[in-house]
Amino acid sequence: MKFTELGLSESLLKAVKEQGYTTPTPIQQQAIPVVLEGKDVLAAAQTGTGKTAGFTLPLLERLSQTHPKMQKKQIRVLVLTPTRELAAQVAESIKTYGKYMKYSSTVIFGGVGIYPQLASIKKGVDIVIATPGRLLDIAGQQGIDFSALETLVLDEADRMLDMGFIHDIKKLLKMMPKEKQTLLFSATFSKEIKQLASGLLKDPVLVEVARENTTAEQVSQVVHYVDKSRKRELLSQLIKTKEWQQVLVFTRTKHGANRLTKQLEEAGITAAAIHGNKSQGARTKALAAFKANEIRVLVATDIAARGLDISNLPHVVNYELPNVPEDYVHRIGRTGRAGQSGEAVSLVCVDEHELLFNIEKFIKSKIKKVHIEAFAPNPDIKAEPIQKRQGNRGQSRNAPKKKKSVGAEINSAPTTKPKQRRKPNKENNAAQIGANLQARLDAMDKKKPNTNHKRKK
Repeated sequence: MKFTELGLSESLLKAVKEQGYTTPTPIQQQAIPVVLEGKDVLAAAQTGTGKTAGFTLPLLERLSQTHPKMQKKQIRVLVLTPTRELAAQVAESIKTYGKYMKYSSTVIFGGVGIYPQLASIKKGVDIVIATPGRLLDIAGQQGIDFSALETLVLDEADRMLDMGFIHDIKKLLKMMPKEKQTLLFSATFSKEIKQLASGLLKDPVLVEVARENTTAEQVSQVVHYVDKSRKRELLSQLIKTKEWQQVLVFTRTKHGANRLTKQLEEAGITAAAIHGNKSQGARTKALAAFKANEIRVLVATDIAARGLDISNLPHVVNYELPNVPEDYVHRIGRTGRAGQSGEAVSLVCVDEHELLFNIEKFIKSKIKKVHIEAFAPNPDIKAEPIQKRQGNRGQSRNAPKKKKSVGAEINSAPTTKPKQRRKPNKENNAAQIGANLQARLDAMDKKKPNTNHKRKK
């Protein structure tokens, strides 16, 4: 099948051709016609298979077919993404494919000033690409009108509907019209997410072009067992001896990303870090330098696993395995994109054996283990528990601290439970009362009488 057979206009086909594409990917072949028909879609495909174009192309086509008069602050299409980087990527895709079309679009995310974003929506706009938190801030200031919304897209829907964003999503959904097209695109879908999505979509068409939760076949995966204290040394050696020129390295924490970046620089390897504590300007600058091959290593937390689109990225390294198996799929999906080959290397210490087991169970495949004699782990080192933080990367400010049933979150009305009073501990209460009373008596003893406090008549 060719792009010319999908029902797209000449303007879109010209832009697609300029990008060097003639044949749509499987996800594009199946999703584009269904989206053009105006149906709701639940689409799953491996990372790097063209999911973004799978919804941007038909949405641009649908927008071109009608030209309603837009009122102030109204929008026609909303694309929600979990990260700033992914929002920027989607915006770039829309700009690329819509270059010969008349439409207006804007990107909304945190880390930059809110007032220019409010101004960009004020006159009305066709497409808004946003992260939930900042969009909720704008909606709270009556800066956007959802009444004319035609299509809602949740990109990386598994994370969007996960615990970290569910509260923001629920609040935003209440502001939107019930009659609209809804599209959910992601690389991974659990059974719980599919069940939850059924509450959002109306008679959805399921588009699944690969076995659920699998990794791309063109990405070679390997595990090196190594002591935690020697990971940095092994990483440096791999980069230097194998002459890797462009490596995306994932750590679990922001502090760990900063520390590793500094250590690599000290070892003579140019590197930069990208994570949630970095300003948007710093993140954009680091990513641009990495894409331009001005630095060899980009060290990132999982905030970058959803949204980094780097052409022909050859190497991804899991310096630390993620706590969530799904994140492994998204991390290594940064390489081997658009049919290219790639290599994913995981440095695994004794603390992470259970995480590795869970990842292999999730992807339903064993990862090749390669022993490096000079870095053989010390068998006397015992495993220590890995500290798991509350919530997810990029978690919403309004997210709950404890995970609840995702199905109940979206389908049931919020309820307010009465606060449970703690049972009084008589001994503690008595001791506290006694201590408070003694403190007051001591204060009275020390206080000097003030005889001049009354006014003279």
